[in-house]
Amino acid sequence: MRQYKEIKTVTNEMESITCDVCKKTYNVEKDWDEVQEFISVNQGCGYGSVFGDGAIMMVDICQHCFKEMLGKCVRFKE
Repeated sequence: MRQYKEIKTVTNEMESITCDVCKKTYNVEKDWDEVQEFISVNQGCGYGSVFGDGAIMMVDICQHCFKEMLGKCVRFKE
């Protein structure tokens, strides 16, 4: 006979996302087309980084701000 213990899990579901540049908030359900186009970076910084050794850099940018800031630098592959 097998006996099991109950395992309780916690799941987080994103409700909204705010652009770190323009500060506009998008609702996941209402603005799903905008939310899926967000550019998100979560990067650990290494030794000698200008952001600090061992720092964790995080940023969420909407597609509109990303295009305005870096649009001329972006390469595209079809």
